[in-house]
Amino acid sequence: MADEAATVAPHASIPSGDNSVWADVSPLLQAASQDLQEGELIHGDNFNLFAAMSALEIMDPKMDSGMVCTYYSLDEAIENGAAPVPISEDKTIDVRCTIDIMDHLLACEATWHKGHSLAQTVYACLYLLRPERTSSHALLHSYCKVIRATCNAILSVVSDARTHEEEDLFTMAYGLPLCGDGDEKCLSLLNAVEETISRQLRACKASSSKRRVSEDIEPLQDNSDLEEGYCRALLCRLRFRKHFYHLLMSMKRPQGRGLELARKHIASCISEIDHIQKSSEFLRTSAYGMCDQNIDTTASGCQPIGFDASLNCRLSAPTPPRSIKILCWEKALEYFIKLLQDLDIVCSYSLDPSLEAALHFVVKFQKSQPDLVSRAHLQLLLVQDGKLYGRDSMLSMITRAAGLPEVTENHDIEKNEFMMQLGQLVINLLKILCTNTAWQRRKLGKMLQDWRVIYVQLEMAFKKKFEEASTTSNTKKICFKIYQHILAWVEEKTYWIAFRFLSLGFELELYSFHDYCMVYWYIYVVLIKLAEKKHLRMAMSSDAAKKKAKKKKDSLKDAEMDHHIPAAVLFLQSQIYLAEGLSMMFAAMRNEHRIVPLQSPFNTEHEIFIQQFELLQKACVPDHISYVTFKESTSHANLSTLAICDYFKEAQRIAKEVKSSFANDSDTMAELRGVEQVAERNSIALNVCRVGALDPKLKISFAFSHHPFFATAIVKRS
Repeated sequence: MADEAATVAPHASIPSGDNSVWADVSPLLQAASQDLQEGELIHGDNFNLFAAMSALEIMDPKMDSGMVCTYYSLDEAIENGAAPVPISEDKTIDVRCTIDIMDHLLACEATWHKGHSLAQTVYACLYLLRPERTSSHALLHSYCKVIRATCNAILSVVSDARTHEEEDLFTMAYGLPLCGDGDEKCLSLLNAVEETISRQLRACKASSSKRRVSEDIEPLQDNSDLEEGYCRALLCRLRFRKHFYHLLMSMKRPQGRGLELARKHIASCISEIDHIQKSSEFLRTSAYGMCDQNIDTTASGCQPIGFDASLNCRLSAPTPPRSIKILCWEKALEYFIKLLQDLDIVCSYSLDPSLEAALHFVVKFQKSQPDLVSRAHLQLLLVQDGKLYGRDSMLSMITRAAGLPEVTENHDIEKNEFMMQLGQLVINLLKILCTNTAWQRRKLGKMLQDWRVIYVQLEMAFKKKFEEASTTSNTKKICFKIYQHILAWVEEKTYWIAFRFLSLGFELELYSFHDYCMVYWYIYVVLIKLAEKKHLRMAMSSDAAKKKAKKKKDSLKDAEMDHHIPAAVLFLQSQIYLAEGLSMMFAAMRNEHRIVPLQSPFNTEHEIFIQQFELLQKACVPDHISYVTFKESTSHANLSTLAICDYFKEAQRIAKEVKSSFANDSDTMAELRGVEQVAERNSIALNVCRVGALDPKLKISFAFSHHPFFATAIVKRS
């Protein structure tokens, strides 16, 4: 690259030897760097792009592990006094430095949770690398033990959930001492130290008449004016670690048995963080004039003793070490507060024995943008031993979701290999929904083909079973009901996955302004299918609904006034009108040259369509949908036609009417309000554009101010 002209890449086919001729290429590199533009690359016959990406950039700390290295070994660092025990002969300095170590470890731990290497964050602490050295320092020793035990517990959770694929370095231990001797007793050691400091705090708070009784209690440090402040600062940090470890252990209990206790520890953790934040003023005041430089990873602002990330650089071979910026102390506390709040949401879940409720909860939880650790805990709560919450088999959850709890009793449906595969697909779906947004979208798109294949396999298996069943037995009737209900549910879930795949593209900002027309059109055709399948499944759940379903009109939109259409289907209907309206609005503006089509030298509109919806097209979701279909649907759109059949007014009307059915569902009510607001504003904007069709100063833009993926039109005069 032009800004990496000093890159050196050895070529394997030219070995170094007596016949080698070395030449100074500095003038050539200097000339090239002046001539090349940013992003350009010198390409030689013996130096390809892969070699450039694998090159070693000398003196770059991110690529050159030999740079910024204070010590070459842990023994050398210890011999040079980098991690002294005790930290200082002065007790006051010893206590302050211990608190600095605690604070910096907290910042390192938060940085590790964010996806950086354990070796370059938490285990940059030299005291953790040689745990036996701290045995004479009870406070530091107990804290190091609980840090190791906590890291080991979190590492185990993330590994078991297999969400570590998102951050490839998170679960790599590099042979570091994660499990020290006696770490399982970390809480007993921590409790003993906490009790000692609590007695010291009570002693320093005691009145002079009572101090005689406490004379045998040795003070924490020598300055009596600082004793209470240091005791409080230490206690809140120790108690936070204790409750946080208890929280992790409680959440590990099977079938969610420890969730109620975990919530109590979460409340205690948040309370202790509040005390930790309040201690910062005292620590900065007490350390005033003692710090050579202001460090943002400790509450006191002092440089912590006993940290050197460069010692572990060689452990991360063969990849170059990353250049890591440790989170500041305030940001670390903010991270842990957010983590605790997310874990509290997980613990507050009622473990509803319904697959639909579980899917809804995960989608709702992801709106808060939780980090890796909380999502790993959620996944392990949902799926344990191949069962929902470790209690209910996926097969029973599927049959219940499909409306078949009474039909499948004493039936051999659980022996069907394709039903077993469907159960595994549901497990995979739950796990995918717990990944980060980018991974979730990519994996949802890929699993669509699996859902389409399992539908075909189930259809063939059920037909075969139906044909083999005796006409005089109830088996044939049962097979027919299973055939209808299961297949309808599988199709509904397939289109639900497709809808989530498309909507996540807005969150990830994968669509450009010029893609909105085709994206909303595709959302429209997917929602049409989703609403039809949901309506069919819900209609089959009762005999009365089945009879009326036979009289159902061909078009779902024409049947919207049918009072027997469920509210859940009408809710989708409002979204259908909104998506269709937006698609036609963009198409009309493009056709009437209000929006200039993208003139890309690289991709045609057809190629963009394939790129955006390739995974949907491969899975045939929906069937018979192509770029040609899209062009035929949008090529004749114009503002005058849209004004006559205003999709936005229909969306707004249905959203208002269906609100009463979701009075107790705050999430759906919020969604309906968003749909209503977008529809109302777009309807007004459409009329303004139509009236001012000849006004060249009238400009239109779009924003997502009222809904995360349905755009709101904004019309202004330039």
